[in-house]
Amino acid sequence: MGKRIFLFLLTNLAVVVTLSIVLSLLGVDRYVGPGGLDIQALALFCFVWGMGGAFISLQMSRWIAKRATGVRLVDGKTGRAELDWLHTTVTRLTQQANLPMPEVGVYESPEVNAFATGPSKSRSLVAVSSGLLRAMRQQEVEGVLAHEVAHIGNGDMVTMTLLQGVINAFVMFFARLIAFAISRSNDSRSGHGTNFMAVMVLQIVLGILGSLVTAWFSRQREFRADRGGATLAGRERMLAALRQLASSRELVDTQHPALATLKINGTRGWMVFFSTHPPLEARIAALERFA
Repeated sequence: MGKRIFLFLLTNLAVVVTLSIVLSLLGVDRYVGPGGLDIQALALFCFVWGMGGAFISLQMSRWIAKRATGVRLVDGKTGRAELDWLHTTVTRLTQQANLPMPEVGVYESPEVNAFATGPSKSRSLVAVSSGLLRAMRQQEVEGVLAHEVAHIGNGDMVTMTLLQGVINAFVMFFARLIAFAISRSNDSRSGHGTNFMAVMVLQIVLGILGSLVTAWFSRQREFRADRGGATLAGRERMLAALRQLASSRELVDTQHPALATLKINGTRGWMVFFSTHPPLEARIAALERFA
């Protein structure tokens, strides 16, 4: 479930940083003139490229997901009962949700995970790991699939793009504003290289802080998708899926700390602020209260 967020954020960061470097090298970012910093020009520059980076990431999201995880698409005619059931179930759930049929795929991994991604409701992808299919019963898998279909129905990737675009714009704006203030305080007229490096460092640091907002928003979306999944597959199936995920923590890959918080189960302690998913116990409790 967390892979779609990780892939989106990774692609978004790469696009924004690349755009910033290219624009700076080409000298396109002309928001500093003889009179000093042109705040209006800087704001416009950051808004256009901040939103642009997010929307480029969104358009690439399905392609990146397939390449990054090695998703193998299924069409319901594989002759393998498990894979054909998977396609049939996604078809039924999307019809219940009045959505266009997404691509359906499986990727080889021992982890228990699933994700949905794509630039629009008509160009989406639902994928599950082979580990999830092995670890869960069909009614539990159905709950997971309903959760992912609910993400598509809620338009979560588009709302994430809008939020990330705004954050991108603020990060780019304040990184350049602070770097300009530093260069002026040092009274350096030949420090373009230093200013460029300051912008890059500040952009990374502020981007990490901005990810706190993105992570908070993502956690709220998970509760909403759980409720949507319960509506589509039934509350008991959704609860069964979450409880099984909670009992399968050891099957979630946590070897890489940078990725561990972006998997199905959220973290505890102060790291919860960087987690895109709430703790499963919190999700189960919230869904138990959902009528």
